[in-house]
Order: sequence, then C-alpha cells, then structure tokens
Amino acid sequence: MFKKLLIANRGEIALRVMRTCREMGISCVAVYSDVDRAALHVRYADEAYLLGSGAPKESYLNIERIVEIARRCGAEAIHPGYGFLAENAAFVDACNENGIVFIGPSSETMRIMGDKVAARRLVASAGVPVVPGEDNVRTALEALTAAERLGYPVLIKAVAGGGGKGIRVVHGVRDMEAALSIAGSEAASAFGDHNLYIEKLLDPVRHVEVQFVADGAGNVLVFGERECSIQRRHQKLVEESPSTALSPSQRESMCSATVTVARASGYANAGTVEFLLDAGGDFYFLEINSRLQVEHPVTEMISGMDLVAEQIRVAAGEGLSRRQEEIVLSGWALECRITAENPYDDFLPSLGRVDYVSEPHGPGIRVDSALYSGCDLPYYYDPMVAKVIAWGRTRDEAIRRMRRALREFVVVGVDTNIPFHLQLLDDRRFLDGQLHTRFLDDFTMFPAEQDDERNAALAAAAVLTHQKTNHRAPTPEYDDGSRWRAAGRLAEARATTWPRGPQWGRSIG
Repeated sequence: MFKKLLIANRGEIALRVMRTCREMGISCVAVYSDVDRAALHVRYADEAYLLGSGAPKESYLNIERIVEIARRCGAEAIHPGYGFLAENAAFVDACNENGIVFIGPSSETMRIMGDKVAARRLVASAGVPVVPGEDNVRTALEALTAAERLGYPVLIKAVAGGGGKGIRVVHGVRDMEAALSIAGSEAASAFGDHNLYIEKLLDPVRHVEVQFVADGAGNVLVFGERECSIQRRHQKLVEESPSTALSPSQRESMCSATVTVARASGYANAGTVEFLLDAGGDFYFLEINSRLQVEHPVTEMISGMDLVAEQIRVAAGEGLSRRQEEIVLSGWALECRITAENPYDDFLPSLGRVDYVSEPHGPGIRVDSALYSGCDLPYYYDPMVAKVIAWGRTRDEAIRRMRRALREFVVVGVDTNIPFHLQLLDDRRFLDGQLHTRFLDDFTMFPAEQDDERNAALAAAAVLTHQKTNHRAPTPEYDDGSRWRAAGRLAEARATTWPRGPQWGRSIG
C-alpha cells in the first residue's frame, strides 16, 4: 500500500480523497494555486505545495509542475479527483514515465473511451446498443446527409467532448451550418479537438448511469444505477439512486452491459458507464467516464462502500475488496449540487467572500464541502461549492431529509442555488419520478416563498456576521421566546442587510 499520495485537485473532492487516505494511514499531499492558499484542502493536508497562479493552465492543469512536486515530495501515487487532469491520457503517461502510480485507468483505456467515436465502435462490437448516429462528420454536406438518414432532430457532439461542451441540437436543415460552426469552435477551445459526430436526438429520454470498479483482469463490481436526468445545459444538478424508471430485469440488463463494456475496454479502477433510457424502456450506451464521478456519494450511501478506497486498493495492486454477491444495496439516496449561482437571475455566478456558513447535519445526511466562514470563491473555477447527500429507507424519506438539510444549510455573502433545489423537491412531477433530461425546460423559479424557519436562520446568521464585523450586538425590540428568531425577524424587518424582493437572499443560499 502507498505511504504518501498527492491529490491533483482542489475543493471538496480533494478533501474527500484526503479523508479516505487518513483512514488508510496514507500521508496526504495537497497542491494549490495562489488564490487557494487558504483553502480547506490545503489546511487539511500533511504537506502542501504551490502550483502557480489561479488560472487553471498555470496550476491544476500544469502536468509538468504537478509531477515535479510529486517526485520532490516522495509521493508514490497521484489521485486526480474529477475534472482538470482526471481524464487526461498525457498526464497518465507523465506519471508512468516518472515512476508514479496514477489512480485511475490506463492511458490506453482513457484514450479509447475519451474518444466518443472510438468508444461507440468498441461498445457496439461488444454487443451493447448505441444511439444511432454517424461518426466523424467533416463537412456540412456529410452532416446534412447523416441527419436526413437519422431524421431530425439530431445532436452535433464533440468527439472529445465532456461536461456538456461541444453539443448542439439541430432541428432542421437551416440550423445545421451554424450548429457545426459553434460546436466545432467550442470543442476546439475546450478540448483542443474540433472533430464532431452526429447522434439521433432521443426525446424524451432519461440519463441513467452505472457505477463500477474493475481490476483489469476481468473482475468487475457493479453498484447499481444512478438517475441523473435533472440537468441544466447538459450539466447534472440532482442525482439519485436507484432510478424510479428501472424494473429489476432492466436493472440487471443495464448492469450486465456495464460489465461487458468494462471488460471489452480492459478497464482497471473506478468508472461509470452512462446510458440513455427511452420512453419505451430501451437503453443505449452514451459514454464511459474514466474517473470518479461528482455523484459517487449516492452510490456510497446505498452500498456502504468507500469508492475512493477501492480506487486506491486497485491502483496499489491489491485488487477488489469484495465479491459481487457481497455488495448489498439498501435504501434510497439523493444528491443536490450546491453552486454559487443565483437561480432567480438565470443562475448568474455569485463570487466573492463567504461571510458565514453553517452546514446541515442529522440522520442520513452527508455534506461534501470545502466552504468555511470567511473563505473566498475565486472566479477561475467551477461554481459548485458543496454537495448535500441524503439517505432514507425510501425515496420519500430521502426527499424529506434532503428538504430539512437544505433548509438548515446557511450561506451568507454569496447567492447559491439552494432555493432552486427546495422548489424542485416540491415539484409534483419530480415527486412522482416523472423525470427526463429536458425536465427543467418547463421548470420556472417562482419568487421566494416565506419560509419562517429558513429565513430566521439566514437572518440570524447575518446578524451574527454583522456583530462580528461591528463588535456590538443588536438590541431586539421584542422576544417571543427565541432570541435568535427575534434578532432574525428584526434584521429582516429593518432590511438593513439585504435588498427586498425575491432576491433578498444573497444569503438565501
């Protein structure tokens, strides 16, 4: 087993990996940009090293610098987290060339599965259904010919795509040329590869994925499916496990297909196979994510497994810790991604200083976060600042626990999307499990409703922050038995902390 491991990432995922390392007796090494000097992952680590400026290419994407630090500090392995270099085959090669273990799949597997066209061909040859499409369209004429054969609407997609980038929907002939230009430009900018392919747009469709861990020798563990259909601009916002859509036989078929894909690609370490599930119950391979997923905690909650620990064991050559029959899935889990965005203003990013944070606790609740009172949110990075995960014996119990946790989650100083999640959890279609990837097209944020409990907590937190800043306590004009509630009501009534109206909460989450 490794003695020292470097985490080539930041924020909550860096902390998540470090916590497992601590449990396994592995020393943790953090890297950071100059704007992350005071970040929690830096404070938590046993050692920390400066990468460079805040710009990702000068810090968390700097392969040469990260490998140099790993060699200098004696780290035997590197965990990439997700994002940044997590699916960068050149990074894997650099680790290998310097005698450092990369905790993830091989660069060969990563290159095959990272190329969406190559992955489609490999999976189809293994007998797993793929979405009808046309590979590598180079001209508008080729694209138009393929679209005519497939039938509109179609999706233009980047061959090296990911994270919702390089994707455009084309509804007719007139839209094709512009879609090709925009998707190609976006793909070249994001991935350094302008190549595109076309898929038939399945609509309505669900996004369902299966978590697995493989040892590269044909042994594969699957952990059931996750429903990831609540998306905005192809970015997931809410995930849950299991899915409300799958019957036991469909689940078995999807998990079997996942094992087939993992074996066909010679996969080693943790990965996720993503599928599209149409209204008729048929599923199609979408892609494989060659890394730990943002939403991995929901699988951990229902399985009791530590997926990071499994990653480390496989990378260290110790193999899988369990047999498939020992994997027991129990209950229901939901994850809400908390982002620093204003849902009342088209999810406008909200950056700057977080004055006060109070995270939720209690039965069935887990929070993966890098927030603390006084931290700064730099503009260089993704707006996700935390994840709230709720487990319950049933979906209804998990939802009720998530509602309670979100109302307890207090963030003062920046906007967050917590009000969006609370409204979503009251939506009748969501409660009935009637989900699809365009669910949010018909979802409208209503003006903030009065939530006495949550408003009191937010106002009280703001008053506390105000006290610390001004070194004096407010004098409530009344007291109904709760001095916190009284102070909160007073602050809200005087409107000295926030502007009035539906956006009164820069602290509303």
